[in-house]
Amino acid sequence: MKQLPRFSFGVGDRFAHEAEAQLAAFEKLAAAGVVVAPVWNKSNREHSFIGSEPASVREAAARAVAARRWPHPWFVDADHIRLETVDRFLESSDFFTIDVADSIGKPAPEADVRAFVGRHPELGKPVSVPGIAKVIRLSEEGVAAIAKNYLLACREAGAIWRHIVAARGDEVVVEVSMDETDEPQTPPQLLVILALLAEESIPLQTIAPKFTGRFNKGVDYVGDLGQFEQEFSDDVAVCAFAARHYGLPESLKLSVHSGSDKFSLYPVIRRTLAATGAGVHLKTAGTTWLEEVIGLAEAGGDGLELSREIYAYALGHVDEFCAPYAAVIDIDRTKLPPVAEVAGWSGQRFAAAIRHVPTNPAFNPHLRQLLHVSFKVAARHGGRYTDLLRSNREIVARQVTENIYDRHLKPLFIGS
Repeated sequence: MKQLPRFSFGVGDRFAHEAEAQLAAFEKLAAAGVVVAPVWNKSNREHSFIGSEPASVREAAARAVAARRWPHPWFVDADHIRLETVDRFLESSDFFTIDVADSIGKPAPEADVRAFVGRHPELGKPVSVPGIAKVIRLSEEGVAAIAKNYLLACREAGAIWRHIVAARGDEVVVEVSMDETDEPQTPPQLLVILALLAEESIPLQTIAPKFTGRFNKGVDYVGDLGQFEQEFSDDVAVCAFAARHYGLPESLKLSVHSGSDKFSLYPVIRRTLAATGAGVHLKTAGTTWLEEVIGLAEAGGDGLELSREIYAYALGHVDEFCAPYAAVIDIDRTKLPPVAEVAGWSGQRFAAAIRHVPTNPAFNPHLRQLLHVSFKVAARHGGRYTDLLRSNREIVARQVTENIYDRHLKPLFIGS
């Protein structure tokens, strides 16, 4: 099994031009004394929207690692794969995020549920988990109810894992994702889920549950911070307990999906990691694409003009672009500025509207979220967009590096 370090951080690079700029942020963090493994991720859906292939992610990452002589671990994530999509990622990925959200809630056969409960009588009794103040109390019926909802999803994860191993061996990192669901998983549910996954013999290194609150794309967390802190801390304790009792890897840690821009959560997560010694994987995606647009806007000229065109097209296709992400965006369309107004903005004004600095009165979270999910517009412009990234490399790269380091890595792992 390939070993994932204690701290890892997922970065998206949708057009495969910013890997060096992203890696520069990790270098700054390492120079400050904290080594975090970069994990480049891109989902099958994103490849389909853009027309790229998984190999392009590894190629871009490998070039950056070689150019900057990065001496620490790094990975390429087959993000949110399923059995029908995993094959195209097998050769180029060494980190597999297995997404079983669609199978959650499909009722498992009653006999299978009862057999699981019978194999785990300890779950139906009070369970004292070190690090959790309250004893977890689940009756046999409570355990059965959880297993009924999650058993088939865990079996699906096992089937995908075995497919990966058969094709390329087990020298990879595996994560199971359950975050793209309607309801969050509670710590007691997570304990049962981990027991189910252990029965599938998956060497699980990270698990991505759904937490309470809203994790909208590209903007801050919306929810009760106190409740999240308690839930996150309890989940960390459950992971450590399950690793000891069910034979899962000692390195098992939580993964926070849609973690970009969740500024209010970073101090909460950092406190828990410091108190427990736990690790974390935090996954981001579209934030780098937005920094590309910010850089092009500030560059002026054709870069600014293309940024305006991207917004105009996105505004005209709101339903199309928002539909796949409806569960993770909250856009008030009345607060999206008219195309004619944006056409008069300077590059600095355009950049300020989408750069995630909430204290700036020009910041518009609705505009930012729309552009976040409209990345395939750039693909329509083909070489024009990527040519502009090349010709404005310095200003674009500066935005990418500063965003990842100043607004993400430093607050999460060092503090403000």
